[in-house]
Amino acid sequence: FGRIDILINNAGISWGAPAEQMTLAEWNKVIETNLTGTFLCSQAAGKVMIKQGGGKIINVASVAGLRGAPPEHVQAIGYHASKGGVIAFTKDLAWKWAQHNIQVNALAPGWFPTHMSDWVIEHKKEDLLKHIPLRRFGSEHDLKGAAVFLASAASDYVTGHVLVVDGGQSA
Repeated sequence: FGRIDILINNAGISWGAPAEQMTLAEWNKVIETNLTGTFLCSQAAGKVMIKQGGGKIINVASVAGLRGAPPEHVQAIGYHASKGGVIAFTKDLAWKWAQHNIQVNALAPGWFPTHMSDWVIEHKKEDLLKHIPLRRFGSEHDLKGAAVFLASAASDYVTGHVLVVDGGQSA
């Protein structure tokens, strides 16, 4: 249609390894996909959005970007660092592009069954659920409303926000 009204940056990978054992190549792969990829896609779409006078960018971060995790739950320092970077990137880009009527926000999901999280959920299910007040993992339906809100005119006065969708885990 000759426009880009909404960009959702949702690529993400992880690499499970203790910090002292993670190689630079493994670290770089996670950072390049999760953080650099978010920058490059935002930059490309942002050029179009600036010319057209507005748009919405939704970056998928993670509650992992808000804090650390016990080593017995997950060893994924690159993932945590990259998603923390996505959060900082979101907040700073919101400042930079507000003048162009571009709202830049992020979703920070908690534990959702995905190809990336299946092993951890399968092996640590009961312990993880103890730390989620709603006592369940997120489902495919739990992010839809949040994404629609951030993509719609209902969020025209919301920018630089990180909408946490984690069943209360970070409360």
